[in-house]
Amino acid sequence: MSDSKKVLICISWLTTGGTQIQTLNLIKSLIEKHYQVVVVCYFGEIPQMTRRYEKTGAKIVIGNLNEEENLFKKSLHLYHLLHGVVRKEKPNIVHVQYMAPGAIPILLLRTMGIKNIIVTLHTAADIYPSLKLIHFLQKHCVRAFTCITLLAEKSFFGNAQLYTTKTQLDKRNHFTIYNSLSEHFKISNTPKTFNTTITLGVVSRMERIKGMDLIIDAFALIKKRFPSTRLMVVGDGYSSVKDNMRKQAIELNLNESIQWTGRQPIEELPEIYKQMDIVLIPSRSEGFGLTAIEAMSQGCVVVASNIGGLPEIIKDGVNGLLHQTENIKDIAEKTNYLIENPDVMKQMSEKAIEAVKQYSIEKYTELFGDLYRKLV
Repeated sequence: MSDSKKVLICISWLTTGGTQIQTLNLIKSLIEKHYQVVVVCYFGEIPQMTRRYEKTGAKIVIGNLNEEENLFKKSLHLYHLLHGVVRKEKPNIVHVQYMAPGAIPILLLRTMGIKNIIVTLHTAADIYPSLKLIHFLQKHCVRAFTCITLLAEKSFFGNAQLYTTKTQLDKRNHFTIYNSLSEHFKISNTPKTFNTTITLGVVSRMERIKGMDLIIDAFALIKKRFPSTRLMVVGDGYSSVKDNMRKQAIELNLNESIQWTGRQPIEELPEIYKQMDIVLIPSRSEGFGLTAIEAMSQGCVVVASNIGGLPEIIKDGVNGLLHQTENIKDIAEKTNYLIENPDVMKQMSEKAIEAVKQYSIEKYTELFGDLYRKLV
């Protein structure tokens, strides 16, 4: 295969987060377009995820660098890692997955003579104290920035535009390409039929930033009004959050109405979503909202926090409902409204299935394939 079709993807960690899942989707899309893909991971891995990456046909290089080193040592070790991979693989395009650690990988790659650098920004700009460095990179180092939401793009660059196959790179070097469903999610053909026993679901890491500490109290309010309601909790994470949720459930006599499944393989998630009617996403921060599109693809109605990228996916009152962030009472009230109105739920289920088609892996593959083709 020609070196002009070789891509190097740079990522900090190979774990089971949303960024890693989307990077996996990107790799599959590129390989489908006949690119040769090499992935370099700076710090560490979960072997299960590395094996999934390798199954795509990509070559994986794990650096095992020490993230706790001081900036100079970390930069030096990262330089040697990237330089060795670049010298051996001679990539035509390098795609950096999020700015971590900072801009160091981008600046190092530019000093190595790499001109075709794509950077994907997975968050909004509010985590950065200043945008001067981003704008320097935009002007001097990076051929194209892709953002995962219009909100994120606008926060970095002041304006935003969805990328299409008609977008010209010579006029603009930042755009939004939405994340996609994985290949395991086939979009449902029919809306859900809701009966009198409603199953609520959460699919998330057990972390405070994901609002998991709000779930049990909200469920208690919902169950007070609709005693037959059940809850499925899918995911794992910090033991402190998980243990506190279980403790709350026992204290409130809710544990018998809750199914704790732990973390599940992505291959199993479509069938799990089919067991849920309403999916709760009470996040305090959410770059995109992968759980939302996964749930919608199976006809679930989503009740989500009005934060981050979620309002771009959930059109309030149309294909789901948005609640005030960190407001347990509002979570319960929005959920109760749906349970009271099964006809409304069915309509929202229909709209959710229709809306989620724009996040298909096929569209994602088409857009990134077009972007890469223009860069090559």
